[in-house]
Amino acid sequence: MAYSGKVTSPESLGRILQQARLLSGLTQRELAERLGTTQRYIWEIEAGKPSIYVERLFAMMRETGMELTATIDPRENHG
Repeated sequence: MAYSGKVTSPESLGRILQQARLLSGLTQRELAERLGTTQRYIWEIEAGKPSIYVERLFAMMRETGMELTATIDPRENHG
């Protein structure tokens, strides 16, 4: 069963990414290792930590009326 949600902010994107990671059975550390980054970086993304890029991205979406929807399909194993 796929899970879908509307992405309206850095926080909602982080929550969806966290759910996708959990459904994949990965810890933050394991995902960080696969991506060649740190566990702290994964934590910051999942927490919706503000960044200039992400803030501008969501501002552009609001100004242009764009909506972003994310779908998680736990049956697909991307590892």
